[in-house]
Amino acid sequence: MYIPPAYRNENPADIRKFLEENAFGILVSTGPLGPMATHLPLELVEKGDQTLLLRGHFARANPQWRHIAEGDEVLCIFNGPHAYVSSSWYVEEEVPTWNYMAVHLKGAYRTQTEEELWEALHALVDKYESDSEKPVSLHQMSRATLAQVRGIVGFEIRVTRLDAAFKLSQGRTQDHPKIIKELQARGGSSNAIAQAMKDQSGT
Repeated sequence: MYIPPAYRNENPADIRKFLEENAFGILVSTGPLGPMATHLPLELVEKGDQTLLLRGHFARANPQWRHIAEGDEVLCIFNGPHAYVSSSWYVEEEVPTWNYMAVHLKGAYRTQTEEELWEALHALVDKYESDSEKPVSLHQMSRATLAQVRGIVGFEIRVTRLDAAFKLSQGRTQDHPKIIKELQARGGSSNAIAQAMKDQSGT
């Protein structure tokens, strides 16, 4: 991913927070007819030796996993909020632009063992059920229901490269108050970019 120096973020806390909040990523690999991609929940795990892993699973019916060999390099893309920025919000004339936040991770693919897959599934469900009014657990489910796990293939990716681009009008600090105000008025993803700009500047 091309990242101008001003937009590159190398703060581990910022990146971890981003990945936690935008954990539904895209896994890209090479197939027989060209690139293949699947949208998946991908959970970041840090091992004791500071190794970063991404854990996820494919539907067994998805052909992509059959074309990834053990140790192959894959790319995982995580998209965050984005917003159009009008140049009418600037003090001086300039072209419009787009603010965005994205993280790319590359790493070596490995198929999980059955035990590793179950561990990852329990952690995934427990994490996303934690704020439910009546959280469910895999421990509560019948054997018949859990038999559906035979329909997925678990994997982990040992991260070898991480690139984070947080493009937040860094070169136009004099225009930040106006940009933030206009983005907040638009709501949605634009408001999320406004909040990221505020967080970046500490306001």
